[in-house]
Amino acid sequence: MKKIGILFGKERTFPDAFIERINSKNIDGIQAEPVKISKVMQGVPTEYSVIIDRISQDVPFYRAYLKNAALCGTAVINNPFWWSADEKFFNNCLATKINVPVPNTVILPSRDLPTDTSDDSFTNLDYPLDWDSIFSYVGFPAYMKPFAGGGWKNVYKLHDMNDFFDKHAETGQLVMLLQEEIVFEEYYRCYCIGGKYVRIMPYEPRNPHHLRYVAGFKPTAEKLKEMEDIVLRINKYLGYDFNTVELALRDGVPYAIDFCNPAPDADRNSVGEENFAWVVETAAAYAIEKAQAYAEGKDNLTWGEYIRTSANKQPLFP
Repeated sequence: MKKIGILFGKERTFPDAFIERINSKNIDGIQAEPVKISKVMQGVPTEYSVIIDRISQDVPFYRAYLKNAALCGTAVINNPFWWSADEKFFNNCLATKINVPVPNTVILPSRDLPTDTSDDSFTNLDYPLDWDSIFSYVGFPAYMKPFAGGGWKNVYKLHDMNDFFDKHAETGQLVMLLQEEIVFEEYYRCYCIGGKYVRIMPYEPRNPHHLRYVAGFKPTAEKLKEMEDIVLRINKYLGYDFNTVELALRDGVPYAIDFCNPAPDADRNSVGEENFAWVVETAAAYAIEKAQAYAEGKDNLTWGEYIRTSANKQPLFP
């Protein structure tokens, strides 16, 4: 029996539907269930061929459990080693190398000193920073948000330099991104599953949360293909099995705004029935595909093009 587990927190609609959809297919030798953890011993395999991870970004214990599981052969979706290493600023840096338009973005040291550091810990930091160049590069209005994390937490819209310094003073030990505002005509949130299945969803981030997927944008077939190509290119290099990419269209050009969402919203109440049905069916089909391809005692993780070409000492970018 090849078990497919899903590891999750407070969410219910997606995990329940995911499990039900896999089991309803009645595929011989395949069974889905919530992951159960009663102990974690070093180097000891789990009972799961595949685990879908929806919560380890918030629970370090789960991330350690998943790394051990992956080491012992479980196909973890998403790769817990890469997820641990990745963050939004790196994503933007990578995008500049694979011909994906992104907003002008800089990373900033935390406003407050990290715990157990002092001014002497920052010998190499030239402070004050070159604020004139930074503000000229990014422009105003601008957005400031944590370089890691998500869920629209600690996100600020800034109108000028004084506004920046006022708001940055509130961010404590958070490392922040300062990013150019893209004034968009259309906006899309795009699921990407298995590095090959894409669903492009009109999305309006300026609406209340429960209405963000209620948007009337209608892209042409040509624009849909362009956006799909961008989504696939990003996930090919990052190596995510399950991710969303947010694209803002300014003057017809799709800018990748946020594309480090390895536990993306899949709640029926926010994404709507049609999107929910697609993500449940596609995630279930891909998890089954991974379970059927599972090889005992081998590395069954997905590794992105960036890591694979680096390991093989090949040219990184086309």
